[in-house]
Amino acid sequence: MSTMRALAVAAAVAVGLLGASSANAQSSKNAMQMGKVAVLQPSALSAGPSEGWQTIFSTALHTSNPGDLQVGVSLEAGLFTDTLVRSKSGTSDTSKAEAMIEIQVLVDGKPADPGSVIFARRSQTVMAKFGGILQECTDADANGTIYADECLFTDEELQLILDTMNANSFFFGLADVGQGEHQISVQARIRTNATWQAGSAAASATIGKGSVVVEEVKYIKALEVTPAL
Repeated sequence: MSTMRALAVAAAVAVGLLGASSANAQSSKNAMQMGKVAVLQPSALSAGPSEGWQTIFSTALHTSNPGDLQVGVSLEAGLFTDTLVRSKSGTSDTSKAEAMIEIQVLVDGKPADPGSVIFARRSQTVMAKFGGILQECTDADANGTIYADECLFTDEELQLILDTMNANSFFFGLADVGQGEHQISVQARIRTNATWQAGSAAASATIGKGSVVVEEVKYIKALEVTPAL
């Protein structure tokens, strides 16, 4: 019977701040924040677009003139998936584990372009058909011949575990933010799912060390190109 579960995850939390970060800060061209690790609650893989987001960095930038902002986010993104299948007598068994880390940036509560970005994702599926491990056989009907149904087989097992950690980065942007103090929040969402039949499955994700850099830039949106038919 298929089941779904999500395991605990971790994410970055702010511990230091460079640049302008208070309401009384002078006009500044950039702000920077770095952090280590704290705990985030995971969401189901089927969570809606607005569900499960949690702030992992928060900083401020004061602009003297209306302009555009660029927000660079760098994070260590880790994924863990564990799938185990059990089978005998040629029966098929399937286990699946999925994990995803998404990041978005809010400037004064408004999502920065291009919206949410997938920093890491894995979908791991294992399927197997095994004959089983022979334990013992008995001539139950004492006819001198032993048949397969007179033998005891136990499940064979196959397990796959993947545990990875990589550093990823992405630049977000927002045009025409106006003059004054601007609040920048980096939000993360971790989504997991695990299903299995006779075996087991587990999935989790972690965010390790991270940083965010905010700068005033000239924001030029990319042209939308429609391929010729």
